[in-house]
Amino acid sequence: MRYRQLGSSDLQISEISLGSWLTFGVGIEAEQARACLNRAFELGVNFIDTANIYGKGAAEEFLGEALSVRPRDSYILATKLYFPMTPSDRGLSRGQIEKQLDASLRRLRVDTIDLYQCHRYDDETPLEETMAALGDAVRAGKVRYLGFSEWPADKIRAAARMTGVEKFVSSQPQYSLLWREPENEVIPVSAANGISQIVWSPLAQGVLTGKYAPGTPSPPDTRAGSESMGGFIERLMRRPVLEAVQKLKPLAAEAGVTLGQFALAWVLREPNVASAIVGASRPEQLEDNVAASGLDLDPALFEAAERIVASARA
Repeated sequence: MRYRQLGSSDLQISEISLGSWLTFGVGIEAEQARACLNRAFELGVNFIDTANIYGKGAAEEFLGEALSVRPRDSYILATKLYFPMTPSDRGLSRGQIEKQLDASLRRLRVDTIDLYQCHRYDDETPLEETMAALGDAVRAGKVRYLGFSEWPADKIRAAARMTGVEKFVSSQPQYSLLWREPENEVIPVSAANGISQIVWSPLAQGVLTGKYAPGTPSPPDTRAGSESMGGFIERLMRRPVLEAVQKLKPLAAEAGVTLGQFALAWVLREPNVASAIVGASRPEQLEDNVAASGLDLDPALFEAAERIVASARA
């Protein structure tokens, strides 16, 4: 495993990190989830990402219990807030930041969260109020560093221009061969302001592993075939997308890697990406994913892949 610096922070995080969306506390059994977590650590993963909304606290609860047996300095822990936890609890107001942060700390069983992220931008709360409350959380020792997920470029610029506030060090956008939107504005403005990307869905929820064949029912042990985990994958299961992905397999074979490793290496080719978050329901998936760290593949193969998927990107 190789590690990269996270923005302007002093954190060195693994190029492949473990996420918990749709899996921990919700999609897979606790023992299965614990096996994935343990294997991740064995493989050198040191960055674990979650959010209060994942399972309405269930993912944080699971991680709090599972991580409690490990030295606190052996992992870097990130969580998020914004989405509704109750009909009246949502957003990035001072009151919500204070309430949701304390609740996350309790569920995670830690005194400090390494990276606290705004899960979306809150148009109903002044940015000044959000940044002041986040800064207070840092000064109180409850949070080490700050990040955001899926913020538009103009809001990133606005936060970066503010004085007397704690600066963001990370951005968490969706990014993959099938979704390249961050390249337009988010990556450039982040790179100019000491902010790294920690990307989610780099394998397009598993589609970029090539396991879904066009016109074939999804296997029941996959995300697309799961009632609890398959609700967000439909747009990626269109026939043109699946056909384009199948055409990538010869490129991966030429590189001597699996298609999943090829897709992760493509994401990691971007210098502003600090880590690619993967979700796993089986330890062997992590073994394949982690092997993408440090790969140095022919850029011509990446260019060919970009051409293949250009007309089919979701």
